[in-house]
Amino acid sequence: MASSKSQILIDTKRTIASISPLLFGGFVEHMGRCVYEGIYDPESPLADEHGFRTDVLAALRDQGYTTIRYPGGNFLSGYNWLDGVGPKDKRPRRRELAWQSIETNQFGTNEFMEFCKAIDAAPMMAVNMGTGTIQSASDLVEYCNVEGGTYWSDLRASHGARDPHDVRYWCVGNEMDGPWQIGHLDAVTYGNKALEAAKMMKWQDPTIKTILCGSSNDYMPTYPEWDRTALEIAWEHMDYHSMHYYTANHDGDTTSYLASAVAFERFVNTLEGTLRYVKAKRRSKHDVYLSWDEWQVWYSQMDLVQGNWTEAPHIAEDVYSLEDALVVAQWLNVFLRKSNVLKIACVAQIVNVISWLQTRNDGLLKQPSYYSFKLVSNLARGEALDVLVKAPLVETKQYDGVPALDVSASYDAEAKTGAVFIVNRSQTETLVTDVVWQDTKGVQIEKAWQLADSDAKAFNSWDAPDRVVAKEITVPVVENGRSTLTLPPLSFTVLSTRTA
Repeated sequence: MASSKSQILIDTKRTIASISPLLFGGFVEHMGRCVYEGIYDPESPLADEHGFRTDVLAALRDQGYTTIRYPGGNFLSGYNWLDGVGPKDKRPRRRELAWQSIETNQFGTNEFMEFCKAIDAAPMMAVNMGTGTIQSASDLVEYCNVEGGTYWSDLRASHGARDPHDVRYWCVGNEMDGPWQIGHLDAVTYGNKALEAAKMMKWQDPTIKTILCGSSNDYMPTYPEWDRTALEIAWEHMDYHSMHYYTANHDGDTTSYLASAVAFERFVNTLEGTLRYVKAKRRSKHDVYLSWDEWQVWYSQMDLVQGNWTEAPHIAEDVYSLEDALVVAQWLNVFLRKSNVLKIACVAQIVNVISWLQTRNDGLLKQPSYYSFKLVSNLARGEALDVLVKAPLVETKQYDGVPALDVSASYDAEAKTGAVFIVNRSQTETLVTDVVWQDTKGVQIEKAWQLADSDAKAFNSWDAPDRVVAKEITVPVVENGRSTLTLPPLSFTVLSTRTA
């Protein structure tokens, strides 16, 4: 890569779309130790009166999660929600087939709602389209959202939840295109079942928003035909279309891995095009947006992610390095750049299972990606900006030449605050970069942070928990709307700004 000066050109009036707060969501599945020994651990000395880990709650609040998707995941397609409500001593222990675990059902719908309140996040529920029926989906909406005076709403009240849970967002199934899914369906069968379920669910509560299952990833042989087919059937009764995508540096090709934003944007672009096509074909005035409700770096081998019929098995507990954190930062940049169509996103998962948070009985470990997410979720407000980036190219095996800088930015006109998020994906080059605000000279950088290390494989451990963390750096001076940054290789730099 030839070294040269880079430029980031920002105009606060050159906007893409409003940033949906729901882009900063998480995902809780009854898998491994996400629920038990993760967010819910009554035996821990760190548990509160609800059995929630107080250190986990604090970390989740710190990350600024806005919504949490529950209860799955592959778990969902074999789950009877009635198993997880009512007196705990009467709840059944079940063999859970998706992850070959024992499910105690000590944590269920009402406990989940308490958990969401504890971290100030909106609940996002999913209904079972595998072994479940359209009637059971309708019943769950009534249980959660109807005020009282009916069988299911009165049952909720008898379980101690007198007030409705007011769940606004509902996933109609999970990864139903996947042969691994309990009750797997083809696109036509699923589309029809989802349509009929959504009709009943919205008759229960016309204010809810429903999310259709999209392709599980872009490697599926049915992608994107599955998406088109299911959307054409269920379009008018759906508000969002689900996207799932996992990645990792399995090939040891760090250069290509650090260009993953290219693949992420292609995935969004394909499904955005599919949405446009279906809307046009149906001559519809109704809009459907995208919900990226599973995304994460995932290294664990799927054939080893099985619980051997134990409770809270230690499965899919990955170790994440700096390079993974830089990929996460790029993922979040893509969320902002595609905010015209992408309105919901939920990282999978929020603790222990493919997560940036790892618990043991007496403590909590934060992995590098934790800081990538926290910085963006806490600072990205208002409108996403269409940033012009000029940077030297990094040559990759998978994507040819890719700009060394991956950038997004936001601006809140009412508060007059902004943020700039910059990944230097080069492994070797320090980039001297001018950040230029083209439409205003009255910008000041209030704070700046950096996540960086000379080793792409650097990670945090219980013995060295703070090796890769976001650190405040000297605030760059802005003169006449221009600031010059020195961006080290393998770095994520974040600027918080204010306009006079």
